[in-house]
Amino acid sequence: MRTASLALSAALFLALVAPAYADLAEFRLVIKNHQFEPASLVIPAGQKIKLVIENQDPTPEEFESHLLNREKIVPANGKTAIFLGPLDPGTYPFIGEFNPKTATGNIIVK
Repeated sequence: MRTASLALSAALFLALVAPAYADLAEFRLVIKNHQFEPASLVIPAGQKIKLVIENQDPTPEEFESHLLNREKIVPANGKTAIFLGPLDPGTYPFIGEFNPKTATGNIIVK
């Protein structure tokens, strides 16, 4: 009985939450040769977005931004997603924590 109740709760949660994320604008960053491409990414102000980060390098990287309050490991040859916003207009710098001298960039919110 408990398993059925948990399954129903999970299904209800997905039915309510999944549609909220389905309509999000999706933006993409690529890590290649320990650099982010593009180095500057423009996203809309006042809107929640999904940022997909694809690591094409054979080593992991950590996306980190103090202003965005986000830290996320991106596995070697893997992908991850980060949800941002809604954000105010401005420039939000980020780095690749494992390669901070080359893996740098900005999210520009307009």
